[in-house]
Amino acid sequence: MTIEYDEKGKYFTNIVTKAAIPAKIKTQTNLVEGDIHIKPDERLKDELDLPEPFLAVTNATVYTEAGQIAFQTSFLAIRREQIVWVTALSDVSKEETP
Repeated sequence: MTIEYDEKGKYFTNIVTKAAIPAKIKTQTNLVEGDIHIKPDERLKDELDLPEPFLAVTNATVYTEAGQIAFQTSFLAIRREQIVWVTALSDVSKEETP
């Protein structure tokens, strides 16, 4: 990590600060719950619109089509072209969560 200072004492670093947004992600074959990381002044949609081929998800739980837990992992990269829909878990009512 490098930290640079300007003449006024303001510092600059190559670390990007992001906020974790708990989300539910439907792919063509599975349902995933986990954290999507976005920059503080951006929306979830802004992160989804990035041109990168994969979306990073942390603390992920992957569910089968039957609603059973297939596996859990601390990191999962989902190919963006496989995503059907995404919603923040804060927007989902409790009775809808598997």
